[in-house]
Amino acid sequence: MPAKVESSPPLPGLSPVAGKPLVARFDGGQLSSDGGLLALREVERRLGIADRLAACIDDPRAPGRVRHGIAAILRFRMLMIAAGYEDGNDADSLRHDPVFKLALDQLPDGAALCSQPTISRLENLPDLRTLLRTAQAMVGLYCGNFRQVPRRIVLDVDDTFDAVHGEQQLRLFNAHYDEYGFQPIVVFDGEGRPVVAMLRPAHRPSGREARAFLRRLVREIRAHWPRVEILIRADSHYCAPEVLDFCRAEGLDFILGVASTTTLRRHVTALEQSAAARRAAMPGADKLRRYTEFYDGAGSWSRVERIIARIEASAQGTDTRFIVTNLSGGSARALYERSYCQRGQAENHLKAWKRHLAADRTSCSRATANQFRLMLHTGAYWLLWSLRSLMPKRSTWRTAQFDTLRLRLVKLATRVVALKTRVMLHLPSACPDHAIMRLALSRLPRLTC
Repeated sequence: MPAKVESSPPLPGLSPVAGKPLVARFDGGQLSSDGGLLALREVERRLGIADRLAACIDDPRAPGRVRHGIAAILRFRMLMIAAGYEDGNDADSLRHDPVFKLALDQLPDGAALCSQPTISRLENLPDLRTLLRTAQAMVGLYCGNFRQVPRRIVLDVDDTFDAVHGEQQLRLFNAHYDEYGFQPIVVFDGEGRPVVAMLRPAHRPSGREARAFLRRLVREIRAHWPRVEILIRADSHYCAPEVLDFCRAEGLDFILGVASTTTLRRHVTALEQSAAARRAAMPGADKLRRYTEFYDGAGSWSRVERIIARIEASAQGTDTRFIVTNLSGGSARALYERSYCQRGQAENHLKAWKRHLAADRTSCSRATANQFRLMLHTGAYWLLWSLRSLMPKRSTWRTAQFDTLRLRLVKLATRVVALKTRVMLHLPSACPDHAIMRLALSRLPRLTC
């Protein structure tokens, strides 16, 4: 029998171990570093994200010459993002990866997946009407994620700065960040599910813009759930008279931050002084908080509203924050700490969306392409959020960050062996998290969409 031909020279510079030399070559065959991607494949199949988005996009290609369908391209792109490959250029090497091929229902020795140019052409394909349809599909994905129609949902509305370094459409200079960029509006619900993301220039949204955005969002949600109660939660960016009037007219509850004014501060001056005096009389205390509420409003508001003030006295002085709400029940303290302050979780969701899934990779020149990218990164968020939702409620896995899930459950070395009747996947025997992976896969039927 002829000697086996070595596929690559050994890696140089490796020191011996116990007197034996180390010989390392890139000749392991069908190997992948993303074995856990197949769990995300099953999540995507349950949610049907790629199929939902593909149904909104008209394919201008000649059907007889199409090698990669739109749904397959979208699925490949979202799995890439979820696995940590946010750059479309990575597709040129990952298109040959055996696990990525399996995730797209192809055998390891089959044809290569789509390339980076194919992905770029798709990202630039949707026009404005297509983007509106895909946004409706994303809201439909959100509403389909519940086993039954909820009585009440909480929508956390926030925006985030996205720095850009090119000549992208809609880019704007923001003096606060001293950079050009976008400032997309992103909405999560109270449990961290993504609802929608809208690309926009890097300036604070006006009251009319926020009202128009909320009107479209609420209309789409109520098309699925006509009687659901909705609580809008946001910071002072969105406390505009147009937003308050819209919430009143549409029967929405709201709890919003309010910027401090001299008119509002007149209501709390005495309480600030007494809080500071009590804090000074308690040398061992770190902070002292007091709460009060009153009815007042800005001159531009159509009516007075219930305003809650939180006064905090510390060694650094007195800090006062205001919120406005149309909720009639609950004490001032409970509404501020248990309702409004929970909005801070939305900032953690935004961080995961941007840092762990690189949603700020908006480097396309066209605004429509960058908006479509936001949707693809939101789809990748859905994959990891859904995988995390399968974890036991009382375990640390239920609150694990997305990069932790990726590192411990997706980045698994895998040897793929295609046999005549089945495909064998050989995962590391020493994998420390094999038990939680088994549990998550066994719970897949619980996912709804």
